[in-house]
Amino acid sequence: MKHLIPRCYVVLLSAVIGLGSISCSRYFAIGGQAAYTKFQVDSTIVDDPAYVRRYAPYKGRLEAEMNRVIGRAAVDLTKPDNARETLLGNFFADALLAEGRKLHPGADFSFGTKGGLRTEIRHGDITVGHLFELMPFENELVILELTGDSVRELAQFIAATGGQPISGIRMKIAGNKATDIQIGGKPLDNGRTYKLVTYDYLANGGDNSRGLAHPINRFDLGKKVREALIDYVSGQAQAGETINTQLDGRITRDR
Repeated sequence: MKHLIPRCYVVLLSAVIGLGSISCSRYFAIGGQAAYTKFQVDSTIVDDPAYVRRYAPYKGRLEAEMNRVIGRAAVDLTKPDNARETLLGNFFADALLAEGRKLHPGADFSFGTKGGLRTEIRHGDITVGHLFELMPFENELVILELTGDSVRELAQFIAATGGQPISGIRMKIAGNKATDIQIGGKPLDNGRTYKLVTYDYLANGGDNSRGLAHPINRFDLGKKVREALIDYVSGQAQAGETINTQLDGRITRDR
């Protein structure tokens, strides 16, 4: 059964996260001059019972949903600095490709960026909240149909940035150049096109990505990346599987 997160929960979660780390400011226009008052949000603030009564029912339901266990990680899904290939990156890219293929079966490979993964997932239960923390953005899945030359440009970007989350594609890095690029177990063919699963932030030029600016076709799948991750983990659990991602040499050093 597919579980959708009510939008009010997403808004409330975003507000709670934001209030935990910022202070509030108010500006008043008086006689053409701006008066500035700063309110520090910290433990000295006394709860307002009226506000607590108003949001408490939503908070309770939100916490219950965020704490709902949907799967289990058999290993720590980590992303060490300067690693070409990481367990967290492999898990993320594998999930993108698997869920992207459900909506667009012809997808060949997937790509994300390390910077977009905001937390690691430890061995043990995986909750909805863990995946919100991993991908707290409203990004949505996109399919880009790319020429072989564009895929090569993307691979060069991946190599130049020391490796990024990928699935369905393998490559080596020599210096900061991509070599021995393979998709689906076959060498990259400049004469054909390939369908990439990624998300709209990268497809629109985010993280200074390369190779995605001029796709032959673009298909917006209308599904948030976070929802895809939830469905992937839930599906693995329903099949009796844990998330047991391994380093499989999809990005290696060319000696």
